[in-house]
Amino acid sequence: MTDDTTTAATPTPAERPALPDHLSTDPRSPHHNAKVFEHDIGIRFNDKERFDVEEYCISEGWIAVAAGKAKDRKGQPLKIKLKGRVEAFYR
Repeated sequence: MTDDTTTAATPTPAERPALPDHLSTDPRSPHHNAKVFEHDIGIRFNDKERFDVEEYCISEGWIAVAAGKAKDRKGQPLKIKLKGRVEAFYR
């Protein structure tokens, strides 16, 4: 008797899409990639892992994070750009 049930295993690196140079969590952004967000992503900024990154660009060396509780006129959080060394990776 064989059991054909499959369990949800972590995808291998070959199954994951390549991390883009510029990525945004906002679905309205042209830099949003839903396939990448199906996996757990980590951002290391200046050798420290950050958990509040909303957007990043590796080639230009910046991340965008929310600026406290401030909102713009459309109700979206205001973002500030921090410049430094950016590294994106899958966890």
